[in-house]
Amino acid sequence: MARASLAAKAVLAAAIAAGGSYLAADHMALSPGVSLVWKGAGVGLLALYAALSARGLDGWLISAVMAFGAAGDVLLGAAGFVVGGGAFLVGHLIAIVLYQRNRRLGLGWPARLAAAALIPATVTAAWLLPADRTGAPGVAVYALGLSGMAASAWISRFPRRVAAGALLFLASDLLIFARSGPLVGTAWAGFAIWSPYFAGQALVCVGVVKTLQNERDG
Repeated sequence: MARASLAAKAVLAAAIAAGGSYLAADHMALSPGVSLVWKGAGVGLLALYAALSARGLDGWLISAVMAFGAAGDVLLGAAGFVVGGGAFLVGHLIAIVLYQRNRRLGLGWPARLAAAALIPATVTAAWLLPADRTGAPGVAVYALGLSGMAASAWISRFPRRVAAGALLFLASDLLIFARSGPLVGTAWAGFAIWSPYFAGQALVCVGVVKTLQNERDG
Protein backbone atom coordinates (compact mmCIF):
# COMPACT_ATOMS: atom_id res chain seq x y z
CA MET A 1 0.00 0.00 0.00
CA ALA A 2 2.85 2.40 0.84
CA ARG A 3 4.50 1.69 -2.50
CA ALA A 4 1.24 2.34 -4.32
CA SER A 5 0.85 5.63 -2.46
CA LEU A 6 4.38 6.70 -3.34
CA ALA A 7 3.83 5.74 -6.97
CA ALA A 8 0.59 7.75 -7.09
CA LYS A 9 2.34 10.81 -5.61
CA ALA A 10 5.16 10.51 -8.14
CA VAL A 11 2.69 10.25 -11.02
CA LEU A 12 0.79 13.28 -9.71
CA ALA A 13 4.01 15.29 -9.59
CA ALA A 14 4.79 14.22 -13.16
CA ALA A 15 1.28 15.21 -14.24
CA ILE A 16 1.63 18.70 -12.77
CA ALA A 17 5.05 19.09 -14.39
CA ALA A 18 3.81 17.92 -17.79
CA GLY A 19 0.63 19.96 -17.79
CA GLY A 20 2.22 23.05 -16.30
CA SER A 21 5.05 23.08 -18.80
CA TYR A 22 2.98 22.45 -21.92
CA LEU A 23 2.64 26.17 -22.64
CA ALA A 24 6.32 26.13 -23.56
CA ALA A 25 5.45 23.96 -26.56
CA ASP A 26 4.16 27.05 -28.38
CA HIS A 27 7.68 28.47 -28.33
CA MET A 28 9.51 25.33 -29.43
CA ALA A 29 10.02 23.79 -32.86
CA LEU A 30 8.33 20.47 -32.13
CA SER A 31 6.82 17.96 -34.51
CA PRO A 32 3.01 17.70 -34.33
CA GLY A 33 3.29 14.21 -32.81
CA VAL A 34 5.61 15.28 -30.00
CA SER A 35 3.44 18.31 -29.27
CA LEU A 36 0.31 16.14 -29.04
CA VAL A 37 2.01 13.64 -26.72
CA TRP A 38 3.12 16.50 -24.47
CA LYS A 39 -0.37 17.97 -24.56
CA GLY A 40 -2.02 14.72 -23.54
CA ALA A 41 0.56 13.80 -20.92
CA GLY A 42 -0.66 16.11 -18.16
CA VAL A 43 -4.27 14.93 -17.94
CA GLY A 44 -3.27 11.42 -19.01
CA LEU A 45 -1.02 11.18 -15.97
CA LEU A 46 -3.84 12.56 -13.82
CA ALA A 47 -5.92 9.62 -15.07
CA LEU A 48 -3.14 7.24 -14.06
CA TYR A 49 -2.85 8.94 -10.65
CA ALA A 50 -6.58 8.46 -10.09
CA ALA A 51 -6.39 4.84 -11.24
CA LEU A 52 -3.51 4.08 -8.86
CA SER A 53 -5.56 5.58 -6.03
CA ALA A 54 -8.90 3.98 -6.97
CA ARG A 55 -10.45 1.47 -4.57
CA GLY A 56 -14.08 1.65 -5.64
CA LEU A 57 -16.45 2.75 -8.38
CA ASP A 58 -16.11 6.49 -7.71
CA GLY A 59 -12.35 6.23 -7.93
CA TRP A 60 -12.56 4.51 -11.29
CA LEU A 61 -15.11 7.05 -12.50
CA ILE A 62 -12.79 10.00 -11.85
CA SER A 63 -9.98 8.10 -13.56
CA ALA A 64 -12.24 7.60 -16.60
CA VAL A 65 -13.14 11.30 -16.61
CA MET A 66 -9.47 12.19 -16.80
CA ALA A 67 -8.77 9.52 -19.41
CA PHE A 68 -11.41 10.89 -21.75
CA GLY A 69 -10.09 14.39 -21.09
CA ALA A 70 -6.61 13.30 -22.15
CA ALA A 71 -8.10 11.63 -25.24
CA GLY A 72 -9.89 14.87 -26.05
CA ASP A 73 -6.67 16.86 -25.69
CA VAL A 74 -4.94 14.66 -28.25
CA LEU A 75 -7.87 14.16 -30.60
CA LEU A 76 -8.59 17.87 -30.92
CA GLY A 77 -5.27 18.21 -32.71
CA ALA A 78 -5.19 14.82 -34.40
CA ALA A 79 -8.77 14.43 -35.59
CA GLY A 80 -10.50 17.81 -35.21
CA PHE A 81 -13.04 19.46 -32.97
CA VAL A 82 -15.91 17.04 -33.55
CA VAL A 83 -13.96 13.92 -32.54
CA GLY A 84 -12.01 15.65 -29.79
CA GLY A 85 -15.12 17.35 -28.46
CA GLY A 86 -16.90 13.99 -28.50
CA ALA A 87 -14.24 12.53 -26.22
CA PHE A 88 -14.59 15.46 -23.84
CA LEU A 89 -18.38 15.11 -23.91
CA VAL A 90 -18.14 11.45 -22.87
CA GLY A 91 -15.92 12.56 -19.99
CA HIS A 92 -18.49 15.17 -18.96
CA LEU A 93 -21.26 12.58 -18.94
CA ILE A 94 -19.17 10.24 -16.75
CA ALA A 95 -18.43 13.16 -14.43
CA ILE A 96 -22.15 13.91 -14.15
CA VAL A 97 -22.73 10.30 -13.05
CA LEU A 98 -19.94 10.64 -10.47
CA TYR A 99 -21.24 13.91 -9.05
CA GLN A 100 -24.87 12.82 -9.02
CA ARG A 101 -23.84 9.70 -7.09
CA ASN A 102 -22.32 12.06 -4.53
CA ARG A 103 -24.86 14.84 -4.17
CA ARG A 104 -24.47 17.16 -1.20
CA LEU A 105 -27.01 16.58 1.57
CA GLY A 106 -29.04 19.51 2.82
CA LEU A 107 -28.32 21.62 -0.22
CA GLY A 108 -29.93 25.05 0.07
CA TRP A 109 -32.02 26.73 -2.61
CA PRO A 110 -29.35 29.35 -3.52
CA ALA A 111 -26.93 26.58 -4.53
CA ARG A 112 -29.67 24.76 -6.43
CA LEU A 113 -30.67 27.97 -8.22
CA ALA A 114 -27.06 28.77 -9.15
CA ALA A 115 -26.56 25.28 -10.56
CA ALA A 116 -29.81 25.46 -12.53
CA ALA A 117 -28.99 28.91 -13.95
CA LEU A 118 -25.51 27.85 -15.02
CA ILE A 119 -26.82 25.47 -17.68
CA PRO A 120 -28.94 27.80 -19.86
CA ALA A 121 -26.43 30.63 -19.39
CA THR A 122 -23.55 28.48 -20.65
CA VAL A 123 -25.50 26.99 -23.54
CA THR A 124 -26.66 30.42 -24.68
CA ALA A 125 -23.15 31.90 -24.50
CA ALA A 126 -21.66 28.92 -26.32
CA TRP A 127 -24.26 29.21 -29.09
CA LEU A 128 -23.67 32.94 -29.55
CA LEU A 129 -19.84 32.95 -29.58
CA PRO A 130 -18.75 31.08 -32.74
CA ALA A 131 -18.43 33.19 -35.88
CA ASP A 132 -19.30 30.14 -38.00
CA ARG A 133 -23.01 29.91 -37.30
CA THR A 134 -23.31 26.48 -38.95
CA GLY A 135 -21.32 25.02 -36.06
CA ALA A 136 -23.23 26.85 -33.34
CA PRO A 137 -25.86 24.12 -32.73
CA GLY A 138 -23.18 21.48 -32.20
CA VAL A 139 -21.31 23.78 -29.86
CA ALA A 140 -24.51 24.34 -27.90
CA VAL A 141 -25.10 20.58 -27.58
CA TYR A 142 -21.57 20.13 -26.26
CA ALA A 143 -22.09 23.05 -23.87
CA LEU A 144 -25.14 21.31 -22.46
CA GLY A 145 -22.95 18.43 -21.31
CA LEU A 146 -20.20 20.80 -20.16
CA SER A 147 -22.53 22.94 -18.06
CA GLY A 148 -24.34 19.87 -16.72
CA MET A 149 -20.98 18.61 -15.50
CA ALA A 150 -20.11 21.91 -13.82
CA ALA A 151 -23.56 22.27 -12.26
CA SER A 152 -23.39 18.70 -10.94
CA ALA A 153 -19.96 19.39 -9.44
CA TRP A 154 -21.40 22.47 -7.72
CA ILE A 155 -24.11 20.47 -5.95
CA SER A 156 -21.87 17.50 -5.13
CA ARG A 157 -20.49 16.71 -1.69
CA PHE A 158 -16.90 17.09 -2.88
CA PRO A 159 -14.87 20.10 -1.69
CA ARG A 160 -15.56 23.43 -3.33
CA ARG A 161 -12.18 23.24 -5.10
CA VAL A 162 -13.70 20.48 -7.24
CA ALA A 163 -16.55 22.76 -8.28
CA ALA A 164 -14.03 25.56 -8.84
CA GLY A 165 -12.04 23.25 -11.10
CA ALA A 166 -15.14 22.36 -13.09
CA LEU A 167 -15.94 26.05 -13.53
CA LEU A 168 -12.38 26.74 -14.70
CA PHE A 169 -12.83 24.00 -17.31
CA LEU A 170 -16.09 25.62 -18.39
CA ALA A 171 -14.46 29.06 -18.65
CA SER A 172 -11.62 27.59 -20.72
CA ASP A 173 -14.04 26.04 -23.19
CA LEU A 174 -15.99 29.28 -23.53
CA LEU A 175 -12.69 30.97 -24.43
CA ILE A 176 -12.14 28.32 -27.11
CA PHE A 177 -15.53 29.16 -28.60
CA ALA A 178 -14.75 32.89 -28.33
CA ARG A 179 -11.42 32.38 -30.13
CA SER A 180 -13.41 31.35 -33.19
CA GLY A 181 -15.50 34.50 -32.85
CA PRO A 182 -14.87 37.79 -31.02
CA LEU A 183 -11.38 36.78 -29.80
CA VAL A 184 -10.09 35.49 -33.14
CA GLY A 185 -6.40 36.24 -33.61
CA THR A 186 -5.70 37.26 -30.01
CA ALA A 187 -2.17 36.39 -28.94
CA TRP A 188 -3.00 35.62 -25.32
CA ALA A 189 -5.79 33.14 -26.03
CA GLY A 190 -3.60 30.02 -25.86
CA PHE A 191 -2.36 30.84 -22.36
CA ALA A 192 -5.83 31.88 -21.22
CA ILE A 193 -7.32 28.61 -22.49
CA TRP A 194 -4.74 26.04 -21.36
CA SER A 195 -3.97 27.45 -17.90
CA PRO A 196 -7.51 27.36 -16.44
CA TYR A 197 -8.21 24.09 -18.27
CA PHE A 198 -5.32 22.16 -16.79
CA ALA A 199 -5.63 23.83 -13.39
CA GLY A 200 -9.30 22.90 -13.40
CA GLN A 201 -8.64 19.27 -14.30
CA ALA A 202 -6.01 19.02 -11.58
CA LEU A 203 -8.31 20.56 -8.95
CA VAL A 204 -11.12 18.18 -9.89
CA CYS A 205 -8.96 15.07 -9.94
CA VAL A 206 -7.01 15.72 -6.76
CA GLY A 207 -10.08 16.99 -4.91
CA VAL A 208 -12.11 13.87 -5.68
CA VAL A 209 -9.23 11.44 -5.10
CA LYS A 210 -8.25 13.00 -1.76
CA THR A 211 -11.86 13.02 -0.55
CA LEU A 212 -12.25 9.33 -1.33
CA GLN A 213 -8.88 8.52 0.26
CA ASN A 214 -9.72 10.43 3.46
CA GLU A 215 -13.02 8.62 3.79
CA ARG A 216 -11.36 5.28 3.22
CA ASP A 217 -8.53 5.92 5.67
CA GLY A 218 -10.63 7.67 8.28
